[in-house]
Amino acid sequence: MNAQEIIQFIGNAEKKTPVRMFVKEKNPIDYGSARVFGTGDKIVFGDWKELSGIVRDNADSIEDIVIENDCRNSAVHLLDIKDLHARIEPGAFIRERVEIGKNAVIMMGAVINIGAVIGHGTMIDMGAVVGGRAEVGCNCHIGAGAVLAGVVEPASAVPVVIEDDVLVGANAVIIEGVHIGRGAVIAAGAIVTEDVPENVVVAGCPAKVIKQKDEKTTMKTALESALRSL
Repeated sequence: MNAQEIIQFIGNAEKKTPVRMFVKEKNPIDYGSARVFGTGDKIVFGDWKELSGIVRDNADSIEDIVIENDCRNSAVHLLDIKDLHARIEPGAFIRERVEIGKNAVIMMGAVINIGAVIGHGTMIDMGAVVGGRAEVGCNCHIGAGAVLAGVVEPASAVPVVIEDDVLVGANAVIIEGVHIGRGAVIAAGAIVTEDVPENVVVAGCPAKVIKQKDEKTTMKTALESALRSL
């Protein structure tokens, strides 16, 4: 998706506050269009915009109630991951309109925003952030806590693009518009503000090329296929 498509998608989306309610009723209650489970105590799934009035108007018919929610006026749901041919670990947050390639691995706490693309065999490690519209190629490793800047706004901004076989070290930051060449290695903690050629190692703040990628570096940064098997 380009930036304007994402902006229109979010702008036109119905903003929802989904809730889950556990209700112990004194008298039967009509929950409108919400989904209701149970014949005694009820579990109710719906939008607070509708259910708030129902709860208020039926206060005398409710013996006890617990209401859970995790967002407010949300425009973008989380991606339905049930049928993805990838490994998605608990606690990863992946929004709609994200592409996840085959045998990719998304670790705990990773955040992938709308419009991002993750290539096959790529691992997004713990706590990494892949911002809106960022593109990550195949067989990459984005280290724990790394940030690939997102560019949904302004619409004219250029997204981060990472080509195949790139390793981004832990806590590195890739600024918007940066293009990382194939096979490059970004050292842990680097702040990358300019394009990186292929098959080089960069480090520092701001990141600079410190050497060409050699056999020793290749061995130290090799990916483990067993981690990507399903």
